Amino acid sequence: MSFFDKIFGAKENPERKSFWKELETEEDLTKAIESSYHHKIAIFKHSTRCFISKTVLKNFEKEIDNLDHNVELYYLDLLQHRLISIKISDNLGIRHESPQLIVIENGKVINSASHEDISTSQIV
Repeated sequence: MSFFDKIFGAKENPERKSFWKELETEEDLTKAIESSYHHKIAIFKHSTRCFISKTVLKNFEKEIDNLDHNVELYYLDLLQHRLISIKISDNLGIRHESPQLIVIENGKVINSASHEDISTSQIV
């Protein structure tokens, strides 16, 4: 990767932490929402080209390692799955932001945060 790619965010494919469940289809989203009736879920909407989003994701992943609550964590790559992001906004009545953490319980948004406000405190 060149120097400019590192600065301006060329597409990287770092290994994702094992606790993430990928949201890639409408079926994945439906299953995630259904799962929220059994325990909280959280969806992290991430733009892979945005430095701020990368930084927030990295910091959130560090916090999550210390979280002991029963929550399923979903990861959405906004650039590859924009239609899923739109579906989330439409179905849950929440404004799109990036990066964004959306916490859902019993099929309803109970908390959300964006940018530097994203932390595990939104989940508990």
